[in-house]
Amino acid sequence: MLTEETRRYARQIPLLGIEGQERLKGSGVLVAGAGGLGSASSCYLAAAGVGHIRIADSDAVEISNLNRQILHRIPGIRKAISAEEALRSLNPTIEVEGVDICISESSIDDLLNGIDIIVDASDSFELRYILNSAALEHGLPLIHGAVSGFDGQVTTVIPGRTACLRCIFPRPPPRDSPPVIGATCGTIGSIQAMEVIKILTGLGEPLANRLLIWDGRCAQMDEISIERNERCPDCGSRNGSDDARA
Repeated sequence: MLTEETRRYARQIPLLGIEGQERLKGSGVLVAGAGGLGSASSCYLAAAGVGHIRIADSDAVEISNLNRQILHRIPGIRKAISAEEALRSLNPTIEVEGVDICISESSIDDLLNGIDIIVDASDSFELRYILNSAALEHGLPLIHGAVSGFDGQVTTVIPGRTACLRCIFPRPPPRDSPPVIGATCGTIGSIQAMEVIKILTGLGEPLANRLLIWDGRCAQMDEISIERNERCPDCGSRNGSDDARA
């Protein structure tokens, strides 16, 4: 590792080791969404030294985004462009790729080229189900996060080892635009980034078959155990021994 990088990551190398830091450097992460969750998670992944961050979003920045979407400063600019510029400024030693595209069944495979793990920073279950199916198909861990008001949730899907997102949420909840506190996105996005770092370095225990629930009003975290549904239309027909890149 270059001396400059050793100095940059000097406070985390004692935890991750040089080998762990090199694993981050050699990894690729897709952040699906450059909103509140994508802003927080991608900032910490960039700062930690994940070598290749691809962040995909097809929207433009609106002034109402700025209470929580800390990657952005200027309304009207495309979020993918704004995110790429912000993350490159944060850590110029890594590769950042902002992709201005609507994530769909037809675009997801190309977005996963060279990717080791997916961060679900989306705002709809329609998109989350696309990410879930793609993660299962490609054998990639998926870090799910969602927020509403003061509350949030996180879980890690590891194909072949855990319940998938469809097992946990077999039907999408009613679609709405809930109020959101920016700090809630920061809390959940930070946990998502931590899950990515743990999986990529092989350190710690991921939120496998566990749904973490954050209640910001009383600053309390709870946990729900979850189980794989053998009849799940997404993962139930897949071989439980399928390899996952974890």
